[in-house]
Amino acid sequence: MTTATRVSLRALDGEPLSDARVESTVTAQAHALAERTGLHILELLTEPTTITVVLDADRLTALAFAAELRRTTARWYAAHTRRERNEDEPEPALWGEPRHKSDDDEPWKPGSLDDWLPDTPEEDPGGDP
Repeated sequence: MTTATRVSLRALDGEPLSDARVESTVTAQAHALAERTGLHILELLTEPTTITVVLDADRLTALAFAAELRRTTARWYAAHTRRERNEDEPEPALWGEPRHKSDDDEPWKPGSLDDWLPDTPEEDPGGDP
């Protein structure tokens, strides 16, 4: 039985895959990763912001494939763009980095267990020791 699973990587900023060199490198990386891992790519689509791969694999395998593709292409992209930018500019990420909430954004912060325990044991109001 064949299980087709679709996974996508989407850039959070800009359209990096509109650059022919970036698009061809990301596509080649996807094919090379599939070959190394013994996976069969059923379909591969690229848009200026997204690569979508349909694999003959279960969901967990496809997710692992996407994670490894993200890791290898992001590393290449960082090295590729490092040569083309000033040192004062921040390093761009191919797939972007999700915004991390600061502690101040959290509506509730868990405390330690000590926050929930009384400082001293309370006496039983019924008079039993």
